[in-house]
Amino acid sequence: MKVELNRVDDAFHFQAKGASEIVVNIDAAEAIGGKNQGARPMELLLMGLGGCTSIDVILILKKQRQALEDIKLVIEGEREKIEGTEMSPFRKINIHFILKGDLDAKKVEKAIELSMEKYCSATAQLSCSAQITHTYEIV
Repeated sequence: MKVELNRVDDAFHFQAKGASEIVVNIDAAEAIGGKNQGARPMELLLMGLGGCTSIDVILILKKQRQALEDIKLVIEGEREKIEGTEMSPFRKINIHFILKGDLDAKKVEKAIELSMEKYCSATAQLSCSAQITHTYEIV
């Protein structure tokens, strides 16, 4: 896998592209000179995690013949500064799934567990340094 980042301005705004050729804007906080023209890099990590697991869950629920009408994820990450550095990686992440439809709760639980434990590569990547938990609700 390969991505490219191209600087857009004389500050911190970048446009990134991968194999899909879709442009993703990245920028720094205004407090350090960014212009709020894109997502922050650490936000993108959580977005990637959410995208990865939600694709899994949708596919699994389709295979289970569940009538999923909509899905929304709220992901919260807690960061902890590493002493002696400016690094503050995620140490705790919670993914809250909000699913809409005529769904069997046991099948939803199973789909989420399969994603978290067997399919989601982003979960595998981030779980090495952060405790990832999940909750869900069916509305």
